[in-house]
Amino acid sequence: MTFSDAISLLPLIIVGVASLLVLLAGPFCQVRVVTVVGAAAALAAGFCAAAVSPVNSAGLPGLAFTPLARYLIPVFCVAAALTLLLSHGYNLRHEIRGEEYPATVIFCLFALCVLPCATNMLTLFLALEAVAFSFYVLVAMDLGRAESAEAGLKYLLIGAVAAAVTAFGLALIYAGTGTLALGALTAPAGFHSILTAGWGFVLIGIAFKLSLVPAHLWTPDVYQGAPAPVAGLLSTTSKFAGAAFLLMLLAFAPPRAELHLPLYLLSLLSMGLGNLAALRQTNLKRMLAYSSIAHMGYLTLALMTGTRDGYSAVLLYGAIYTVMNLAAFGAVASLSANGERGAITDFAGLGFSAPLRGGVLALAMLSLAGIPPTAGFIGKFFVFYSAIRGGEIVLAVIGILFAAISAYFYLRVVVQLYMRPAGANLPKPCSRAESFALVCTSLGIVVIGIYPTPLLRLVESALALG
Repeated sequence: MTFSDAISLLPLIIVGVASLLVLLAGPFCQVRVVTVVGAAAALAAGFCAAAVSPVNSAGLPGLAFTPLARYLIPVFCVAAALTLLLSHGYNLRHEIRGEEYPATVIFCLFALCVLPCATNMLTLFLALEAVAFSFYVLVAMDLGRAESAEAGLKYLLIGAVAAAVTAFGLALIYAGTGTLALGALTAPAGFHSILTAGWGFVLIGIAFKLSLVPAHLWTPDVYQGAPAPVAGLLSTTSKFAGAAFLLMLLAFAPPRAELHLPLYLLSLLSMGLGNLAALRQTNLKRMLAYSSIAHMGYLTLALMTGTRDGYSAVLLYGAIYTVMNLAAFGAVASLSANGERGAITDFAGLGFSAPLRGGVLALAMLSLAGIPPTAGFIGKFFVFYSAIRGGEIVLAVIGILFAAISAYFYLRVVVQLYMRPAGANLPKPCSRAESFALVCTSLGIVVIGIYPTPLLRLVESALALG
């Protein structure tokens, strides 16, 4: 490995060293110091990734700092840093103590940074599963709540099955192509059936990662039981990583017509069931869980086109969805006192009693509904635009109709915030770390919604996959 290779992999080095430093120094430092160190390391890694030029050669076996990595790593790093800032006050209120929490978030970030740098299927799979292992721990981190342990166990059991299915699918693809390299996924004559079976198993496994129907049943329970900041990180970076996993495989493989129908059904069922089930929810986190199922259906709609426009929409929508959901779950976490606010009615009047946090939650709901001039509108516009240009006109129209239906359950939260009287359970004051993180997510929603051009340019540069 040359010096230039080491520089290109500097984001991975920073995150890897920081994860060990946080874990080892945690027993001797205050939690506040450990949290600041972890957030600073994440931001430093993201800045390095944005500043370093991509390279075509592998710096290490199985790893190369590609244009896609240059786009995804800063997104993951900012998400992890904001999660740590939002978690500090939440963890103190819920007595989640110790260095294990920030260390596990940074370990998760390391795996997230490795994933877009992968140049073969083995590294890609190991990175994706390392992300999942981190979330198995984080979801069950709140030892004071039985729901947290239950959610962690459900996620672990179903995740283990999904990992086995995905690994088997990748093994069949390897058997059909004779190589692990992402750039050479072409099957010789006579191996078409093996390759098709492999892709089928991979789609089943990734459907779990993305919470696509019918592999979605774990999502509401896990979101409800996990600590709110963890649910925010899980609903964004984990989903974006799963989408990037599938995008990298599809972008490097020759077009496969037999994948169209499964992806079509996954998208249709996810958009339909996710939005319709969210209409019936009275718990905010469960509503956001079913909402995420629908949003992953939109993402699959763009992905299935197999076009450059579709892949651009996936990368754009993934980044926008990360900002929106971090804002929503961050506000929920900050508004929670000793116990989490569960029911949507628990947020009644908080738009006035906690104006910053209530405003951020309302803005996140408006953006998730796709109301202009928020970032959510830009994301949905490009998803449906790419689907129509890719020939999926019927499914795009269905998606637009379901997106219109979703405005009802998002606006119901806004009604509770500003049109219902506040109860007696008022939130505690917002810490500076929480305020900073919430303001950053809000600015992201507004700025991208008004002026998306810089992000669109970054997306275009990221699609030079090599």
